[in-house]
Amino acid sequence: MTTQTGDIPKTQHAVQLVAADELKLNPEKPVMNPGPHEILVKIEAVGLCFSDLKLLKQFDNHVRKSEVISGIDPEALCGIQSYVPGNMPVVPGHEVVCRIVAIGNEVKHHNVGERCLVQTDYRQLPTANSNAAFGYNFEGGLQEYTLLDERVVIGPNQDRFLIPVTEERSASAVALVEPWACVEDSYITRERNTIKAGGNLLVVLSEGHQPKGVIASYSPQGEPAEVKTVEPADAVELPDEHFDDIVYFGSDKSTIDVLNDKIAPMGIINLVLGGKKIGAPVSVGVGRVHYGMTRWIGTVGGDASESYKTIPANGEIRENDSILVVGAGGPMGQMHVIRDVCLGLDGVSVVGTDFDDSRIDSLRAKAQPMADSNGVPLRLVNPQKEEVTEEFSYFALMAPVGALVASSIEQATDGAILNIFAGIPAVIRQEVDLDMYIEKRCFMFGTSGSTIEDMRIVLKKVEDNLLDTNASVDAVSGMLGATDGLAAVENRTLAGKIIVYPMLHDVGLIALEELDQHYPSVAEKLNGGKWTGEAEEELLRVARS
Repeated sequence: MTTQTGDIPKTQHAVQLVAADELKLNPEKPVMNPGPHEILVKIEAVGLCFSDLKLLKQFDNHVRKSEVISGIDPEALCGIQSYVPGNMPVVPGHEVVCRIVAIGNEVKHHNVGERCLVQTDYRQLPTANSNAAFGYNFEGGLQEYTLLDERVVIGPNQDRFLIPVTEERSASAVALVEPWACVEDSYITRERNTIKAGGNLLVVLSEGHQPKGVIASYSPQGEPAEVKTVEPADAVELPDEHFDDIVYFGSDKSTIDVLNDKIAPMGIINLVLGGKKIGAPVSVGVGRVHYGMTRWIGTVGGDASESYKTIPANGEIRENDSILVVGAGGPMGQMHVIRDVCLGLDGVSVVGTDFDDSRIDSLRAKAQPMADSNGVPLRLVNPQKEEVTEEFSYFALMAPVGALVASSIEQATDGAILNIFAGIPAVIRQEVDLDMYIEKRCFMFGTSGSTIEDMRIVLKKVEDNLLDTNASVDAVSGMLGATDGLAAVENRTLAGKIIVYPMLHDVGLIALEELDQHYPSVAEKLNGGKWTGEAEEELLRVARS
């Protein structure tokens, strides 16, 4: 038995990913009835994301499309209608605002009629190399209706993943809280700077080295549960992705290559060189730095505790940072630039690079006035036309290219931070000069997705008129143009975000600059070319009439 409001159709329009690079628009996808623990929501709007493209390309090889391995009763998991791991067809789309239209009789924390922002990142439900997520191994928002299960969308601390929102803000503004929250998360996520209490510690001790500084690096919260000490030759036999901390006293490249695979998700590998050099680039799992949140630190000396001092409290920019945003003209790059120039820190300067002049022009129109009003020097460059040769103390990498990590280390100042924001595939390794990385005391980190708290921080900024997420919008669409929208994301033909309104079945992809050719009354509601709540309201009125 369910509780519902209004008439709910039997079928709906939906975009389904059925195999790698194989999308189809299904105009007759069944609308599922909620089971006892399930929540049926109607999608108001969904933003398209570069991460959708990664799922499109990788499909069942994507780390978030694989099966959930813990965190929920397996029998309950199998009964969830929207759970679609592996090669099962999936509806993508995770930047979503929705309204609850029906609930099962065992639902206790959600009510029919609530308008909600969807937190998509189910970190309490791990997969083999990441975690579950809405729009990946659970069906997402590129459809008119979707199901969620209360046993999934209530966190361990009873937080709701369906965050209630008011009626005042447009659907587009609320949906775009999610990507902005991912940006926020990359700056404010706290970093561990000790050996994990209760974790598994591996100490690899080369001949002639002493394990100095290991015990001094234990967490104040307690010792590791397991401490294993081996010689380098014995490391190869150890289980992969098992150790929360690895401290290697030595400098042998082949040993480091082996240890790369032994570090667990969210683990730290500490290279204590003892005055020697590795002497050659090392193949580093840079993809796991993003998706697995693994961390690499080191010291040129012999005291392991010195390495942990290079770990910043979080990924935030600092006063006097010289910042390079690579891929700044894309939707997420624009968010990074806007956030950095508006943060209000003294002495900050920002350089943004992109290969597309039109994207640079779009970013300049949005960000330059903000940078000028905040007194932040901003330079936007096409590196194919103007070489960027200076050094930087902070790097935000928007392109999922491992080589950018290596080149950033070469351009880094002492103590530089490398924010690997783009989702480099988890399996990708990159040859990196770790001698230079350690000598410069660099720190590379990555985050994937966001937390409920990140969403709340950004949502409050939106509701308090401190942030206009609609500034990111470059195009709008109904279901007819959704696949074209994903193609535009792939081909980088639009600088900003694309908002899809699933209830508009026959509306194709429309860039805002061309809106007057399709819906003149909607174009009149733009504010200096920028998407607004009034424009959204008018589009929904005229396109459905």
